[in-house]
Amino acid sequence: MTSEKYQPPGRDRFRAFELIQTRWHDNDVYQHVNNVIYYSYFDTAVNKVLVDRGVLNIANSSVVGLVIETQCKYFAPIAFPDLITVGICTTHIGNSSVRYEIGIFRNEEQRASAVGHFVHVYVDRTTNRPVPIPDGVRGVLNDLKVSASS
Repeated sequence: MTSEKYQPPGRDRFRAFELIQTRWHDNDVYQHVNNVIYYSYFDTAVNKVLVDRGVLNIANSSVVGLVIETQCKYFAPIAFPDLITVGICTTHIGNSSVRYEIGIFRNEEQRASAVGHFVHVYVDRTTNRPVPIPDGVRGVLNDLKVSASS
């Protein structure tokens, strides 16, 4: 599935990692994880990093990131009972938005089975209007930053 022009990234591309156990119901009738589930893995891993680093309280944060754009490219299948590692980095941090790049790694494989991105826009939880990324969040996002071309 991988073209000669583009090889999926290795684990060294990413700055944070989360383990996710695939579930029986993640598999589809073709006996691999269905494409829509990958987006769930993206969202779970990014939010877990933010929670673990103390910059997101899911129930009480006054400023939250909402996903406004997402994409995924698939290179190799994964299936239950694979254990996946989700690699995360940021490639662009704006005033109120951030672009995450995400890699899905099957078991101990060193090349991503899938790679994607999503963009969070930070909003006031009450008004849903964009606001500047809070300083604490920005610090975490900067810790995850890599150059867009590396």
